[in-house]
Amino acid sequence: MLENREGQTVPQVTFHTRQNGEWVDVTTDDIFKGKTVVLFALPGAFTPTCSSSHLPRYNELAPVFRENGVDDIVCLSVNDTFVMNAWAKDQEAENITMVPDGNGEFTEKMGMLVDKSDLGFGKRSWRYSMLVKDGVIEKMFIEPNVPGDPFEVSDADTMLRYINPNAKVPEPVTIFTIPGCPYCAKAKKLLEEHGMRYEEVTLDKRVNSRVLRAVTGADTVPQVFIGGKHIGGADDLEKWFQAKDAA
Repeated sequence: MLENREGQTVPQVTFHTRQNGEWVDVTTDDIFKGKTVVLFALPGAFTPTCSSSHLPRYNELAPVFRENGVDDIVCLSVNDTFVMNAWAKDQEAENITMVPDGNGEFTEKMGMLVDKSDLGFGKRSWRYSMLVKDGVIEKMFIEPNVPGDPFEVSDADTMLRYINPNAKVPEPVTIFTIPGCPYCAKAKKLLEEHGMRYEEVTLDKRVNSRVLRAVTGADTVPQVFIGGKHIGGADDLEKWFQAKDAA
């Protein structure tokens, strides 16, 4: 039975983490005491939904959460610290605190430990998110108890809307580049100067000029998309910002 623990204090647990080549024990108080924290829990590092949607969106919206009073965003999974650290590096999740609940102790005390032996996973966390203020759970979003791995309510956007329905969410930005390209460097600098985070797609054997032409209709880099709209190259981007600033 999945348990909603709104109004309750988070369980007292010590997590065994690996930091800078050393073992470091991190307690529940270290994570939550005196802070406003968003925690999202998921079935496993490197798994499809967790890697494609759940973790990346929280990482992307982390600056917006902080603007709205959140001190830290925590990702918790029943995985060991080596797996969680490797996943954080792979995902470039620099805005997320990764917490390894390797023994499932916190998850079990939260009433969220489920059996996924049918997938060869053993005991894992159910997918959920919660807003915790000074160790007390204010709000939980628990995925519906249905077969499979539902992902409907524990996402970053749902949590952000709960915290502030009027929070301004940045438009997604994608830029196609090649290493050493000065025009690419110019475009990235423009985006950074305007405080716009971006996903960079570097042309290589898998993403080549043929793919670029198919996606953008152009052969040259950089090519920038903002909010799904094709802006163009570095000069086009500069004009786009000039028009936006003048509006």
